Amino acid sequence: MAIVRALCAVRGLWGLLLIVWPRQVTGTLTPDFPGDRTWLARVLGARVAAESAALLATSDRRVRVAAAGVDVLHAASMLPCLFSRRYRRAALISGGDAAASAVVLNRSARG
Repeated sequence: MAIVRALCAVRGLWGLLLIVWPRQVTGTLTPDFPGDRTWLARVLGARVAAESAALLATSDRRVRVAAAGVDVLHAASMLPCLFSRRYRRAALISGGDAAASAVVLNRSARG
């Protein structure tokens, strides 16, 4: 369970960074990302922060399974963006983060 708490703390911080400084984060990590789309980073940050808060608040297996499911859906939704030069790096970062989170949460829910 310690790995889940550590994951949630890091992802919660990541979500807060996206909410508070979306332009700086996207500009640093994904220079091709359109500046007028930083609202997407804020929405993603809110989802990640809310998910992390829910996971930190409870150790319930059902919450971990639900969060893993949301992360799988998010990672899958990033696949089409891999074909776009403008969004590829953002999709790799965002989808990769979600996929890794889903793996950790799924494994923790099993054992």
